[in-house]
Amino acid sequence: MFPAIETDRLRLREIEDKDSQALFDCFSKDKVTQFYGQDNMASIEQAQRLVELFATNFKSKRGIRWGIERKDSPGLIGTIGYNAWLPQYQRAEIGYELHPDFWHQGYMTEAINSIITYGFEKMNLNRIGAVVFLENEPSNQLLEKLGFQKEGVLRKYMVQNGVAHDTYMYGLLLEEVKRGDIHA
Repeated sequence: MFPAIETDRLRLREIEDKDSQALFDCFSKDKVTQFYGQDNMASIEQAQRLVELFATNFKSKRGIRWGIERKDSPGLIGTIGYNAWLPQYQRAEIGYELHPDFWHQGYMTEAINSIITYGFEKMNLNRIGAVVFLENEPSNQLLEKLGFQKEGVLRKYMVQNGVAHDTYMYGLLLEEVKRGDIHA
């Protein structure tokens, strides 16, 4: 069964076929995909395939992706979750995006904090990683504010619109959270 998570303002829930239009609306925007490592979506069918991919990854324990929905207004405003989940090694990488209409309102901080807790407490993670374009200053700042440590640069790691880009590699460890080094 897919785990739902609630925060003060958000509901993180399973992404369903009915969410395809909201996914398309988000992933077809340059502002969203600019630092995402994938080209803009050009059709609703691409969004439908993404819904299927999220479901397949969850069933095979390779990842988990929640839809982000405001409690006071139904409909997805973004997604968040774990990719490259390797239960046997107790690690996964966090990924997220939010529709630009909802930027700078604290939603992503709230969502990330909730899945950090979920990852360490329910998924038995020891390490949560993140890969972020060097130029994606808002995401870099957010992860550092939440306690992620910048561990290095992955050279030419992500390809966006046919161009290879360097990325930062971040990590957050369970022991850091337990020691109180961070505020997740």
